[in-house]
Amino acid sequence: MARLIKCISPVDGSTYGEHPIATTTEIKDKVSAARAAQPAWKALSVAERAEYCNAAVDAMLAMSAEIAPELAWQMGRPVRYGAGEIAGLEERARYMIDIAAEKLADIDPGEKEGFKRYIRREPLGLVLTIAPWNFPYLTTVNSVIPALMAGNVVILKHASHTLLVGDRFQKAFDAAGLPEGVFQNIVMDHQQTADLISGGSVDMVCFTGSVNAGRTMEELAVGNFIPVGLELGGKDPAYVRADCNLEHAIENLADGVFFNSGQSCCGIERIYAHEDVYDEFVEGIAKVAGSYVLGNPLDEATTLGPMIKPQAADFVRSQIDEAIAAGATAHVNAADFPLSKPGSTYLAPQVLTGVDHSMSVMRTESFGPVVGIMKVANDDEAVKLMNDSDLGLTAAIWTEDVDAAEAIGERIETGTLFMNRCDYLDPALAWTGVKNTGRGCTLSSVGYESLTRPKSFHLRTKTS
Repeated sequence: MARLIKCISPVDGSTYGEHPIATTTEIKDKVSAARAAQPAWKALSVAERAEYCNAAVDAMLAMSAEIAPELAWQMGRPVRYGAGEIAGLEERARYMIDIAAEKLADIDPGEKEGFKRYIRREPLGLVLTIAPWNFPYLTTVNSVIPALMAGNVVILKHASHTLLVGDRFQKAFDAAGLPEGVFQNIVMDHQQTADLISGGSVDMVCFTGSVNAGRTMEELAVGNFIPVGLELGGKDPAYVRADCNLEHAIENLADGVFFNSGQSCCGIERIYAHEDVYDEFVEGIAKVAGSYVLGNPLDEATTLGPMIKPQAADFVRSQIDEAIAAGATAHVNAADFPLSKPGSTYLAPQVLTGVDHSMSVMRTESFGPVVGIMKVANDDEAVKLMNDSDLGLTAAIWTEDVDAAEAIGERIETGTLFMNRCDYLDPALAWTGVKNTGRGCTLSSVGYESLTRPKSFHLRTKTS
């Protein structure tokens, strides 16, 4: 009897989907098919590869009406926001497709008499993408489309919570007529995935997930000379300066904290507000938090859906309880959200003050709908606190002074510095992190560098 991986819905705990786990023989066959397909795929022009990838994006867009409720069932995002993920997928995919011809072109080091010289960007071969559940389409497209455009073949292993997303990608590429073996979605368990990496069966791993899982990826790759791209956790900070547009800061930061029930690697998890605007800011963001509608994500009125599983929600509850026990103040009445109960996936949003960096809620990734806010006296204090973390994906500053934002940004240890926005990924910019947030880069022209290797051609044209 085949072993199964099940998608357990956070909506009601039911089994929403299940797939048989691939056998060892099936995995080997798919790896062989990928290897066999790669030379011909590499031989295609960038323009020819672009036709296939654009057609796959078109096919995905044609499925968008089905995807929103499917996402709600799989990972809890309200249907009213479902279309945003596919719009983001298109934005990122089209951008990386459009820049590919220029960014993958040979590098000309300049003329040298008697020689023809250039550097070619060669594909790595077989790329394994291991994708998470929280933004399951966006995180997948970050590596899959650029990898294919660079001439690689791809195997996708998606999270069990979002099993059907892998199916959607396979359907989209099949509809595009992609040659057999070039893209394959495989349902594997953790051990099979580990064996694939440690056995040297792939040429690169693109992983998005937790810090601990990222360490495991590095350990598995040891000795195989396999590059590993890691986009791991975040404890992203924001600084609200005295000169900001306060109304905009409140609205935008509330969204950055609570969207997707806070389950975003680049969501805002801690805020430092200047003492001149602190009280008004806290009052404003707490009011917004209290206005969310926590409920079934299939209901159009719902603005805050469940977290992915009860254990995740209970972890955030424990952080909130610990902070309050240590003297923090909760500004949202959890009793106003009757679905929010211990052991449930449904969790009320929360805004905490009276917090400090001795508390887990200000140091350990929450990945839930809670934020701690601290009062600061100046830029120096804000920078010191923002940098007091072992994670560094994004950081955001709210100010009307661009020069100040740039100067402060130079001092902040982060992969992306935002001004007057947050929780967003611009495909024209490198998506990367520092410290324990990971290594490598996706998207932008820089993203193509990690999916290719340089090959130099040094040709003597005159021998006499």
